[in-house]
Amino acid sequence: MAQRVTLRKRQSYNTTSSRRRVVKTPGGKVVYHHIKKLATAPKCGDCELKLPGVPALRPREYATISKRQKTVRRAYGGSRCGACVRERVVRAFLVEEAKIVKKVIKQASKPGKK
Repeated sequence: MAQRVTLRKRQSYNTTSSRRRVVKTPGGKVVYHHIKKLATAPKCGDCELKLPGVPALRPREYATISKRQKTVRRAYGGSRCGACVRERVVRAFLVEEAKIVKKVIKQASKPGKK
C-alpha cells in the first residue's frame, strides 16, 4: 500500500501556487516538495516576441539581479526587440524625409520673391 503524505503548507487547495511533487528522501520517507511557479520571459511590446538577452524570472527575482542583466544596451533595450526598434528608426527617418520633401515642393511651387 502507498505511504500517506501530509501537506507541508497550511493551504490545502490544489492551486497553481500550491503544486507539489512526491519525493522519497534518503531515509526512505515519502514527502511533498512544493514546486515554484514557472517564470515567463519578458516580451516585446510591439510583436510579443520573447526578448533575447533578458532572462525569464519571477517578478521578485528581477530585484536581485543587476541592471545589465535586465536590459540590452540599445534604445528601447529590455522593452522592444531589435527588429521593432529598427522599424521605428526607419519609420521616423522616412517621416522626417517626407516633411523635407513636402517643404521643398511647397517652396518650388511658390513664385520666387526677391
